[in-house]
Amino acid sequence: MFLSYVCEKRLSKHPERFGTGEIEGVAAPEACNNAAVGGTFIPLLSMGIPSNAMTAMLLAALMILGLQPGPLLMHNSPDLFWGVVSSMYLGNSMLLILNLPLIPLWVQFLKVPYAYLFSFILLFVSIGAYSLNNNVMDIYITIFFGVVGYFLNKFGYEPAPFILALILGPIIEINLRRSLILSDGSFMIFLTRPISAILFGVVVTIIVLSLIIKKRLGAGLGKEE
Repeated sequence: MFLSYVCEKRLSKHPERFGTGEIEGVAAPEACNNAAVGGTFIPLLSMGIPSNAMTAMLLAALMILGLQPGPLLMHNSPDLFWGVVSSMYLGNSMLLILNLPLIPLWVQFLKVPYAYLFSFILLFVSIGAYSLNNNVMDIYITIFFGVVGYFLNKFGYEPAPFILALILGPIIEINLRRSLILSDGSFMIFLTRPISAILFGVVVTIIVLSLIIKKRLGAGLGKEE
């Protein structure tokens, strides 16, 4: 979703309008989000690997029912497998039928003054933060990071990397510890295993190419000046 937003912003002729309700900035992430929902079921049903929180909950529910997602799921439980596939077609068809007539209703929400929307958003965010642990301190933490986010936005920092780091950070830390336990503390496990070595190489390549492209763009702008 974040990648689609960034790509759309870079391809747009008016990137400065993004963040103000520009229709391209809204449509691109939503289209990506809707397209990714079906794709998350592929690793879940074929290999039993959840790719997000939603599929992790579905995996837990299937295991509670005594079902093991994986290569044999289609053979052992074909009714469940094809039921999930058909539900995707049915759900998208229902969304299409319901949303098209209700477009005028959704448009009316755009006429609500921003001051009212901001107040309700702040209220619901505070309720959600408090209900997580029933602790008032969580509300203060939410307000603090809201202020930090405001200044980051003011100075032109992209929020997506911070959000991804916040979500993926604990997952990466847990799996890093597991890998080091399996390798007796050796980091070479990330280079000797083919999959991890390939992924590591891809990440390094992307970082190096980004630095090279940034340097060339900076040099090109310097020559133009």
